[in-house]
Amino acid sequence: MIISKKINIIVAVAVAFALIISITFVIMGNIREANGDIKVEAEYATKIFGTDIISIEIIADEDDWQEMLNNAISEPFIMADVIVNGQRFKNVGVRPKGNSSLTQVASSNSDRYSFRLQFDEYIKDQTCFGLDGFVVNNMLGDNTYMKEYVSYDLMHEVGVDAPYFGYADIKVNGESWGLYLAVELYNESYEQRVFQESSGMLYNVKSMDMGKDQPGQPGENIPTMPGGHQPFSPPGGNSAPGFNQPPSTNGNKMPTPKDGKGGPGSSGGSLEYIDDNSESYSAIFSNVVGKGTESDFQRVIKALKALSEGKELETYFDIDQILRYLATHTIVVNLDSYNSSMAQNYYIYEHQGQITILPWDYNLAWGGFQSGKASSVINFPIDTPVSAIEISSRPLIEKLFANTEYLERYHSYLQQMIDHYFINGKFEEKINTLDALISDYVKTDATAFCTFEEYKIAVSTFTTLGNLRAQSVQGQLDGTVPSTTAEQNENVEQLISAGDLNLSNLGNMMGGREGDEFPGIMGGTDKSPFPGGMSNDVDAELMSKAMDILRQANGEITDDIKKSLASIGLTTQQIVQITAMTGGRFGGTEPLGQNKSIPNPKDMGASANQSIGSNNLIFLGVLLIILLAALIFVSRFKKSY
Repeated sequence: MIISKKINIIVAVAVAFALIISITFVIMGNIREANGDIKVEAEYATKIFGTDIISIEIIADEDDWQEMLNNAISEPFIMADVIVNGQRFKNVGVRPKGNSSLTQVASSNSDRYSFRLQFDEYIKDQTCFGLDGFVVNNMLGDNTYMKEYVSYDLMHEVGVDAPYFGYADIKVNGESWGLYLAVELYNESYEQRVFQESSGMLYNVKSMDMGKDQPGQPGENIPTMPGGHQPFSPPGGNSAPGFNQPPSTNGNKMPTPKDGKGGPGSSGGSLEYIDDNSESYSAIFSNVVGKGTESDFQRVIKALKALSEGKELETYFDIDQILRYLATHTIVVNLDSYNSSMAQNYYIYEHQGQITILPWDYNLAWGGFQSGKASSVINFPIDTPVSAIEISSRPLIEKLFANTEYLERYHSYLQQMIDHYFINGKFEEKINTLDALISDYVKTDATAFCTFEEYKIAVSTFTTLGNLRAQSVQGQLDGTVPSTTAEQNENVEQLISAGDLNLSNLGNMMGGREGDEFPGIMGGTDKSPFPGGMSNDVDAELMSKAMDILRQANGEITDDIKKSLASIGLTTQQIVQITAMTGGRFGGTEPLGQNKSIPNPKDMGASANQSIGSNNLIFLGVLLIILLAALIFVSRFKKSY
């Protein structure tokens, strides 16, 4: 036995040393460093998205499930048990989700809807390994099964705070439901993971908000025509890329706010400053995640005003994150977005007056929307990355690119992705790896929207497209390929050739015909899984006129609007088809608070500006208090002895 007056001091010092070691292990066990950044690993990062294929089984009452499918357009929640990677969660909210994908599946003979899984819908504070909800997307319009996956993967590669994502094999009551893409929702658990708190505001930006969450429209969730997508590039567009000119209104004027600002996105989605009235920004504030107050909205408006003036941009915007986002967004050519006349499908995150932009909805990336010929996608200009609009109507791009330092940094992020993801066969290697991972699942996917043979052709086409796109971006960075719309129009011979690349191989949203100038947007065929699409004889100019009329209607397809549609040359059948597909309304959005996808954490690149999570900080604080107490204890014993 050791007998010493200093035994307590020795014990106290040992306790203090042990606490220091414990703190070190807590820090090292809960963060990882990548490219100098510190990042939190949420539990669900590994337990959900850390597996190669996420296993999800939904166990629901058969009658409830069928009733939900029968009423999918209204997106009703039902209660079900959900087993995620072997862990069972009871009384989870499950419902169909989507815009165009929802209406197209509803009009087909398929039940392969995209779904939202909300774990706290019926049980307060229930989470799935810390995640309160995620969505599973059904791959509609993507024969590759990879376009959205690769888009989010690129976001993570360059350090964008994108959601987690991963492939999911879904079963319903023991029946195989297909291979989906699971995506983390932008909500409180996301905020805690990325920002270590949840006091910020999230807005799901939609340009035409006529959804069921609008006051006075209970139960409605009618998509834009058709389902949120503008069908064609306007006539007379860029002859080289095929799509970078403002649309001709052909005599029909767009609605304009009282200050005279008008055109697509003028309800706020364009991020143009209109006035100080929050009602002028319905595309933003009608889609707040959770609840928002007028003071919350005014912080965003104040930032937009600063953007319009090009002043104090770093005060009001997270410039670095936005430049990373824009670089990736440009590479993947997603035009159902801020970069086109739609001005939608992105999230605004605002915290203490500063705004960042978060990516969302990439199933129509890589030329799946408004893109014209394959050469348009391959050579999409990096320095004027807009479609069917003037860059001046997208101030987030115009003002940032006008700053030489910001433009150079944006270019550096483009180069980073080319170097790390594309050159020396890296893109093809990535696609081959994904193909090896999912090929057997696709082959046995009984509910798939394409055959296995079509999948293999799509994968090959995607590989070629990605490599050619990277070749063009590198050329634009080097100066050997024109990097603006105007320069491309004047120097067509300098563009990267598409050869015989056929974009329709990648998949079609609406059963477009192979070889179409505008594949996958409108024309249904007898062989299409969605034969109820618009008639194939509707040309681009006619649809451009129809779209202008529908926008002027403020969403309501009245008898007078039908007469106007007939006056420009639409047939009675075509008008009936429009009315049927839109339910008599033009416009729509996913319900408030709905969110999307994430890459597999094992494949993620570094994410910037992340720190130790709030739970870890609390734990460390407690340990430090104990350590302080131990040191005081030691000090007192020194005085005693």
